[in-house]
Amino acid sequence: MNTPSSSKSLKIVVIGGTGLIGRKLIPILRTLGHTAVPASPSTGVNAVTGEGLANALAGADVVVDVSNSPSFEKQAAMDFFVNSTRNLLAAEAAAGVRHHVALSVVGTDRVPDSDYFLAKLAMENLLSAGPVPHTIVRATQFFEFAPSIIYGATEGDFVRVPPALMQPIAADDVARLLAAISTAAPINGIVKIAGPEPIRMPGFARDYLLASGDPRQVKTDPAARYFGAAVDDRSLTPASPARRGSILFKDWLAHNVAPKPAAVAS
Repeated sequence: MNTPSSSKSLKIVVIGGTGLIGRKLIPILRTLGHTAVPASPSTGVNAVTGEGLANALAGADVVVDVSNSPSFEKQAAMDFFVNSTRNLLAAEAAAGVRHHVALSVVGTDRVPDSDYFLAKLAMENLLSAGPVPHTIVRATQFFEFAPSIIYGATEGDFVRVPPALMQPIAADDVARLLAAISTAAPINGIVKIAGPEPIRMPGFARDYLLASGDPRQVKTDPAARYFGAAVDDRSLTPASPARRGSILFKDWLAHNVAPKPAAVAS
């Protein structure tokens, strides 16, 4: 079987191509000389129901799935990733797609009480048993997720988080690394990507709050949970060598986060 190569122009369909990572990935692929096509419900393609998949994948060499469940609720997340992956694999096999790249999460195999991580693991298992050559890309948390992490941990005027180590990564780095992986041959295995440096969750939250001028205080609590799951220093960091991004969190904050405007006295 011929495999995709970065030396030739490829047709690459990006599932979730209008989202955070997809919007960054597509222009990189086009700059590299490939035909990159965004596919999402807004473009008439719904991987969960299968709507529009056959037409979208016609002539495709590579499919990159960066779609995400709109809900972290247990059954909703499981249904989203299982149904979309099954539909994608069937459509890809029919279309002769030669490489399926799926964006997953570091920790899917180490955080068993996270419903979202278990749904991602189910997706990975389907790909491993499926008919299409694949590469699973496990990424650490994105810098862009800081507001959601803080919101989920807020109790009144405090942000209560565990002391767990993280190694978050900028979405720009995720897109750049995905471009390289999706234009190379499939490995039928897992690649891990992470940010350039580890940081503990309290520091991550505190740095974001400081940069945005948010007065909430961070409290370190070993009993605090991460979106309902217990985490330690291994949960959210790559346990084996990972490809690293180059953007530091402090630099990302300086370019992407502005302090809230001060209230004007009436």
